Amino acid sequence: MNAATIRLTNAIREVWNPTQDSRDANKLRIKVDGQYLKVVVEDELGVEVELDQRSEGFQWMVSFYVVFFAEASDKHKNVILLLDEPGQSLHALKQAEFRETLSKLSTKNQTIYTTHSPFLVGTNELDKVRVVEMVDRTTGTKVHLSLTATDDDAIIPLQEALGYDLAQSMFFHKKNLVLERLSNLLMAAGKNGINEQIALIPANCASKVVYFATILRAQNLKITALLDSDAEGELAAKQDTLVNALGSKRILRTKDSYAGQVAAPEIEDILRETLLTIAKEECGWDAISLAQTQVKRPVVNILESVAKKDFSKYKLSKAFIRWSREHELNDLKTDEITQAEKLIEKINKALQ
Repeated sequence: MNAATIRLTNAIREVWNPTQDSRDANKLRIKVDGQYLKVVVEDELGVEVELDQRSEGFQWMVSFYVVFFAEASDKHKNVILLLDEPGQSLHALKQAEFRETLSKLSTKNQTIYTTHSPFLVGTNELDKVRVVEMVDRTTGTKVHLSLTATDDDAIIPLQEALGYDLAQSMFFHKKNLVLERLSNLLMAAGKNGINEQIALIPANCASKVVYFATILRAQNLKITALLDSDAEGELAAKQDTLVNALGSKRILRTKDSYAGQVAAPEIEDILRETLLTIAKEECGWDAISLAQTQVKRPVVNILESVAKKDFSKYKLSKAFIRWSREHELNDLKTDEITQAEKLIEKINKALQ
């Protein structure tokens, strides 16, 4: 009983993510009560509560783990597991975490599940998603290999997942603000900025650009993806899903507008010297001398090495936006202006 208690407790803590829910991240005890086995949950104070008195979602997760992991390693080893609408009793964020549990299941057993929940759609697992619909009985059920459907309602979970990701990315990714401020500086100087009909959508990371572009393209919208030329951007740019959705001409890279010596430039490298000055004056990160001796190293990487844990792209972007309110285009370096113009010209041309 003790061995089983330890194993079950460790397993449930791993899939339930105790760092986010300390109330349910407690010890599970298996006890013998006559002819019955009882499972109780012991909290941090040592108080025991029977499992059926805990939340429905927690009960479901424990029972799911016990049944499926036991079955998958015993008589149902090497079989395909089919799950219909799993995790309905879990709240939204727990459903998102539950995808990791499903991934663990799938290492030993191919796992297929159906869902209407956007939180069970992995935005980083686009290649695994299939849209299933039945327009009418005569046609029957169709499984689409691309993220499209005859009935728009069929892709609502994908659209909702996209909407949630967009909302979350607003808090983490600020490069769209840098691009907007660059555009404003150019227009204030009488030059062409980003077409006002173009919406800038932050994707948070290159891997999610593929997901965003595919879903938006399915709505017959004109889409262009702007990727850094770092390793992550290179990987995303070569994905067949993105190339098929947009075409190679609508996948823009920062290196195509950059004229410096950095081999894999990010968008910050287009404003390298100005950002180094801003970082020193606004944030207290003096990396100017280091950058002069390491001209082939990305500016973000240099600033990270100087600022260490204090560094964040958000702080840097915010400092640049403050700076841009009090300065004009001519306060940028000549090569920075040229690079910014070239980048924005490519964005406008791709979305004509």
